[in-house]
Amino acid sequence: MATITIIGSGMMGSALAFPARENGNTVRLVGTPLDREIIDECRKTNRHPKFGKHFPEGIPPFPDGCEFYQTEEMMEAVKGADFIIGGVSSFGVDWFGEEVLPKLPPELPVLSVTKGLFDIGVGDPLGERATRPFTEAKLLTYPEVWEARLAEKGIKRTICAIGGPCTSYELVAHDQTEVAFCGKDMNTLKMLKAAMATSYYHISLSTDVVGIESAVALKNGYALGIALTIGLNQKAFGLDSVLHFNSQAAVFGQAVKEMKKLLDIQGAGTLENLCVGAGDLYVTVYGGRTRLVGILLGRGMNIDEAKAELKGVTLESLVVAVRVARAVKALCAAGRLDASEFPLLMHIDEILTDKKPVDIPWEKFTFEA
Repeated sequence: MATITIIGSGMMGSALAFPARENGNTVRLVGTPLDREIIDECRKTNRHPKFGKHFPEGIPPFPDGCEFYQTEEMMEAVKGADFIIGGVSSFGVDWFGEEVLPKLPPELPVLSVTKGLFDIGVGDPLGERATRPFTEAKLLTYPEVWEARLAEKGIKRTICAIGGPCTSYELVAHDQTEVAFCGKDMNTLKMLKAAMATSYYHISLSTDVVGIESAVALKNGYALGIALTIGLNQKAFGLDSVLHFNSQAAVFGQAVKEMKKLLDIQGAGTLENLCVGAGDLYVTVYGGRTRLVGILLGRGMNIDEAKAELKGVTLESLVVAVRVARAVKALCAAGRLDASEFPLLMHIDEILTDKKPVDIPWEKFTFEA
């Protein structure tokens, strides 16, 4: 069995402790500087404050189970670990890249669950140091960004990642879940799968890091677009009206179409990658925080009002949506893309950046074949 250190005790990082520990591994959960109260609660009760279920076994007085560490105890938790799971949100990307990765032994495998993309502008040195030619990419995955920044420090490291449809609370509840682990070395991926796979946590493997990571990041803004229709129907028919699925399905179809085109730009438009992204899109619409903000926007709020309504809720999807739209607009300006091929993304960007009211461009979704 393996020793697994999870750095980041938010909901997803903590949820991964369940399959990890239930598979017989030693699990060490480390908090970020923002997680002190979470780790204190875990130590006292053997339960994450956001979960209604205790961790499998636990530290004394919960023997032979998960161990909990504050951020200053991170290096103690790393000693003897077989691999690290990065469990920070996208807002912790810089902290993880600056305060964690450079301190880890270079040979220690790292598996990140953080979803997102950076958009790179002309002349950006990070883009020039990226693993793909700068002229071929305007969007970089988080593993690429971390690897490029480490390379600037003279550290060579490859980072694996988790993609696919998975909400933390359903993973804790043992709902059947299928994800994809991606990385550059298949033997490392097989080791990670052997340590983490359970009867309810099923793992595909892929060496296409750009494809998997791009697919699961792209779905964020598009899930918001689908949720707009829920709010629009509530506005038209009342908050307690029955759900209307025609409009949701129409936007879902357009979202998948645009995601495929964006994956093609990334050189990663395979069926497998698109299916991972589409699955993640589905679960985000029905079970994610993005659904909440989309509904509020559809009801008529602007983005500032929606953020105020959801104060305290982490909205990573908004950041990704704006970055992707910014990259697409730059590519359009360079003559490499046509903005008319992305009507849904462009409207989502108008809502978020220009605070325009929701007015879904339905007729632009139609086609003649």
